[in-house]
Order: sequence, then structure tokens, then C-alpha cells
Amino acid sequence: MSQAAPAGVDSSLLLVTQNYKEWYRQGKRLEKQENYEEALTYYDKAIEVCPDEYWLWYDRGSVLRELGQYQEALASFDRALGLRPNDYWAWYSRGYILVEELEQFEEAIANFNKALAIRRDDYWAWFRRGDTFRYLERYQDAISDYDEALSIRRDDYWAWFRRGDALRHLGRYEDALKSYERALSRRSDNFWTYYKIGDTLRHLERYEEALVSYQKATELKPDDEYAWYNIACCAARVGKEALALESLETALKINLNFQIFVKTDPDLDVIQDREQLDHLLCKIAEWNP
Repeated sequence: MSQAAPAGVDSSLLLVTQNYKEWYRQGKRLEKQENYEEALTYYDKAIEVCPDEYWLWYDRGSVLRELGQYQEALASFDRALGLRPNDYWAWYSRGYILVEELEQFEEAIANFNKALAIRRDDYWAWFRRGDTFRYLERYQDAISDYDEALSIRRDDYWAWFRRGDALRHLGRYEDALKSYERALSRRSDNFWTYYKIGDTLRHLERYEEALVSYQKATELKPDDEYAWYNIACCAARVGKEALALESLETALKINLNFQIFVKTDPDLDVIQDREQLDHLLCKIAEWNP
């Protein structure tokens, strides 16, 4: 049943207001259901009658981002910012698209700077700007931003993990290892954490420990040829030749292209049982005639 207009209020205006609110509610419901195309239709209908509502433009931008229509999403966030120039989330959302989808890193940093000028205590802008600096190979700047993010969320897995990546690129392997271990303390079920710890320990020539970490990685992702190959290299370094040959065979079964490394990798040169290695290479030839 339609609602009667209060005395002195234009009934057509009330109907427009009711329609706008209902269309917006329908759009939000559909967006939550990940029915983005239909949600966009309802947001557009609402905007036709109420083009000066910030949330319509913002939510429309979010839906367009999910649909992969990134330039249109940016334009929608711009309309939102035209109504609220100091809105943190619109600046952050623009930055996110620019860095993660369009790889326009410098412009993304400018957007995150705007967001942080409005709200300096929000984790996300620090974290995403840190990622942007890392993509630009500005690793020290990235570390500084991850530290800011961690001052807000001290136990955040991803900030510790990305911080470890940045430190490793700077050759600060001991510090990187500590960061990865902090990440591991928050999540012990991530393949990449064990893999990166293995890589870092290998740079530190701590092959026995690296071997254990790579083995943990393969428990989580048994079909990763890189982890198996690195197990082979570390096992060879610590004199576990049977394990090295077995792991190398597993890696080659997953990806025959690794045979190119077998003949040149100095880590595998330490294998004393050349007959077994030659036998493995013969097996490779049979798999790939």
C-alpha cells in the first residue's frame, strides 16, 4: 500500500523519494548476493532521480570494480568525491583500482596520500601504499608503510608477510626471516610463508632448516615443482642424496622443463652418486622422447 503524502508535501516528490530508497535497497541486496549486473541497474535507476546522493555513486563504483569495468568505476568514485571531497573510502577505492587492476602506481600513491591525509589511523591505506611502493621497488618506503600498518594491526598476517618480501629484496635476510616467522605465527596454513622462509634460509646457507621449511610447503601444496626442486637442492647440500634424487624426480614429473637446471645447478653438483643422477636423466629422456 502506498503511503499518503503529508499535508503540504508534493505526492509526486514523495513517490520519487520512496522509489529511490527502494531501488537503492534492492541494489545493496543484490550487491551482497554478488549479483553485480542487476545491482548496477538498480543503482542507475536511483541515480536518475537522485543524482546528488554520495552513496549511490560510491556503491555504483564498487559494483563496477567487481565487474572489471575499472575506468567506469573510477569515474563513479570521482562523482562521489565531487559530493564529498574528503571521503576516505572513495580515495582509497580509487587507489586500490589504480594499483591492483591498472598498475598506475604513481597515481595510486597520490590517491592513498589523499586517503591518509583524511584518516591516518586506518590500516588499509598504509598497507596498500606499502604494496604500491614494493611494486615500484621502493622497498624501504614499503617497509615504513608496513610498519605503520602493523602499528594499527600488530598481528596482521599480510603486513608481516609483505614486509618480509621487501626486506628480502634489500638483502636483509635475517630481518626478513623474522618478519616471515611473525606471519607464520598468525597463519600456519599458507604455502607461500613456508616457501619464502625456505628461500630466505637458503640465502643464509642454513640448508637443513630450509629443507624442513620447503617440506612443510609441499605438505600444503604437493604439486609445486619449485618447492620439490628446492628440497632436492637443499638435501644435496646437506648430504642427503637419496632424498635429493627422489625430490628431483618428483619435480621433474610435475615439470619436465626443470631438466635444463639439473645439468647446470651448482647445488646439484655436490651429489656424489653421479651414476644415480645419470640414471635419473635417462629416465627423463624416456618421459620426453
